[in-house]
Amino acid sequence: MSAIVWLRRDLRLHDNAALNAAVQTGLPITLLYIHDVAVDGATGEWRRGAASRTWLHKSLASLTQSLEKLGATLLIRIGKSAEVLTQLIAEVEATHVFWHRLYEPEAVQRDSEIKASLKARGIVVASFPGHLLNEPWAFKTGAGDVYRVFTPYWRNAMTRLAPSRPLSAPLRIEQALAKNGLAPTGALLADLKLTSKLGWDAEFWPHFTPGEAGASEALDVFCDGALAHYTQGRDRPDQVGTSRLGPHLHFGELSVNQIAYRFAHDKRVISAAIRPHAEFYLRELGWRDFSHQLLFHFPHTTNNPLNAKFATFPWLQPAAGKANNGYSNDVKLRAWQLGQTGIPIIDAGMRELYKTGWMHNRVRMIVASFLTKNLRYHWLHGARWFWDTLLDADLANNTQGWQWSAGSGADAAPYFRIFNPVTQGEKFDPNGDYVRRYVPELAHLPNKMIHQPWTMGGVKAYPAPIVDLKASREAALAAYAINRNI
Repeated sequence: MSAIVWLRRDLRLHDNAALNAAVQTGLPITLLYIHDVAVDGATGEWRRGAASRTWLHKSLASLTQSLEKLGATLLIRIGKSAEVLTQLIAEVEATHVFWHRLYEPEAVQRDSEIKASLKARGIVVASFPGHLLNEPWAFKTGAGDVYRVFTPYWRNAMTRLAPSRPLSAPLRIEQALAKNGLAPTGALLADLKLTSKLGWDAEFWPHFTPGEAGASEALDVFCDGALAHYTQGRDRPDQVGTSRLGPHLHFGELSVNQIAYRFAHDKRVISAAIRPHAEFYLRELGWRDFSHQLLFHFPHTTNNPLNAKFATFPWLQPAAGKANNGYSNDVKLRAWQLGQTGIPIIDAGMRELYKTGWMHNRVRMIVASFLTKNLRYHWLHGARWFWDTLLDADLANNTQGWQWSAGSGADAAPYFRIFNPVTQGEKFDPNGDYVRRYVPELAHLPNKMIHQPWTMGGVKAYPAPIVDLKASREAALAAYAINRNI
């Protein structure tokens, strides 16, 4: 007899309820990672993007090293999850299977079918929470509806916050053996082909360290630094004001429970000076829960508007097809992707994304507004680009963020929100430091001109704006007025 721990996006040893449950059985354990090409933790076209795959490779490598110190190995297999599990159960004579829950539509369906099938065969199966503060089905409105507005959702969620002491990592793990007395064999990490030989991601890693140790260090750095001014600093891309924990949370190298527990018990964090900032950061984690709740209850929103009336909105159509390099042959869309729009804060954000695999959250909203309002392209063009280029690409967060920006999602403002990238840049990058960092062609400009270089006749090495901000704003509002039944 033995137990299997099916690891997915819980690539950690601490506060791992599935692993803890397996250890508590007293049985030898197989720690399994399945590269399910049919699902890969997402739905349909939303299979893991290029940047996210590079993080996964490094995270699995880090976990492998940690397990080896405990006398265990990470078994990697490729194939359909149900088939891989069935075969492995027979090999190691497993009687128990444990995992943490995922919430993407296709993953939910797959896991439900697997759980029912294994239980029917007499296998003990248990799934655990561990990815969110609250499960997507934990509560609804007083009328029994799914929350579509964040503030009342979070007000309810706050009453339920009860972080538990994080589980310790096991001191040692007894490795399960196959019936032939040998450890079961699997694929090599390199066989998953998660990375590119071109090394295009080389500049990501001075900014991030994938793996549980990197996640723990990133949380320490945040708590000892940016958290003290998070409420204001979170909006300043020119400063280090955010946690940058997104990729670590997505891959489960750190649990939200670990963060919430620390915020509740760390004497420095609960001090009068820092506590308001910690509460505001927890609210941001609440947005993460809110997004997962929406995706769980409205799985169609990955590709279709939550507000069905937006199905008739007159989006402009980019040029069809792709160029020889595989990228869009639409001039404006490609300019947006590569940070060549002629709008400094937009270009700084898009270049930061391409260069580092990450983009400041305030700037994410600005570039999304520009794409969906000023260019008036469908939000899916942006969602797909973010999905491929963000290290912390998460289906729920990506879907909710883009739908919110487009105006078709939950918690949308009662008017057609359009960010002015010039005023946004002047407000949140007042000295132009962020723009200078990623758009060096403009580094010599004075602060007053750096967010609108066209007012001084432009800069030779920098493109002119691809769209008139005022005219495009008016056109977007006119399109909204035509479709006023929204």
